[in-house]
Amino acid sequence: MRLAVTGATGFVGGAVARAARALGWRVHGYGSRDWDIAVGPLADPPAVDAVVHAAAAVTDWGDGERIRRVCVDGTRHVAETFPGARLVHISTASVYDPFVPTVNAPESAGPVTRYLTDYAAAKAESERVLAGRPDTVVLRPHAVYGPGDPTLLPRVLGAIRGRNLVIVGDGQAPQSLTSIDNLVAATLSACTGRPGVYNIADAHPVVLQDALRDLLRERGSDVRIRHLPLRAAWHAAGVAEWVWRLVGAADPPRLTRYAISHLGYERTLDITAAREGLGYSPTGTSFAGAADW
Repeated sequence: MRLAVTGATGFVGGAVARAARALGWRVHGYGSRDWDIAVGPLADPPAVDAVVHAAAAVTDWGDGERIRRVCVDGTRHVAETFPGARLVHISTASVYDPFVPTVNAPESAGPVTRYLTDYAAAKAESERVLAGRPDTVVLRPHAVYGPGDPTLLPRVLGAIRGRNLVIVGDGQAPQSLTSIDNLVAATLSACTGRPGVYNIADAHPVVLQDALRDLLRERGSDVRIRHLPLRAAWHAAGVAEWVWRLVGAADPPRLTRYAISHLGYERTLDITAAREGLGYSPTGTSFAGAADW
């Protein structure tokens, strides 16, 4: 198998590239220094059987136009660069409606037309760019975690104050999390599996508070989980976002409505289609080895 991987220096793309090489695949990896996908198609691309498009501007804050250039224009340029190859696009469960709980969501529940962040809107538009393209697979993971995680674990650890971790809501919201190992397995299977759109997650949802306790226990952290009422947190985050944008803050406030929408409400995914179309057989959620992440 000849494979191209965008975002090969990042969390997901790097893991996919390493796993593919371990299988003996010939891998052409591209980071932003090798190919700025926002600028245009790659000059003189190699002949490949499949391309995994993992590059994106993953942030819930920042320059909306830059995010769109990377996510939307970048996706278009990747598709133009490899017109005859299987394209595996790493999307996100953020394309589902952030204003209501996502309960065992089927793939048909997204994309929608209203979002809280430029990132989610751009990923939804990226999927629309690929709609109708032959030989394409779109994967929608939620809350990817594992060694090298640049988002979920840092956000959890950053919320700890002293020996207290404050979470929004009662902590009982079910969540479909996605280990990097499960996402990599799904991605490699997608290089030859049935084209389509697929939710990707661990075998079963977990209760948020229980998952956080397991994660922190594995890392040797002795913290108490405290709770912030959901409605109050939502309004406070909205005000904070307005103030931060007013002053032109480069970094987001500690609490955003995007984070609340993904951790304070149920976010569970139906992965039946991936099991059937990709032969996806995920493991359960596990934080074993998290002390070394």
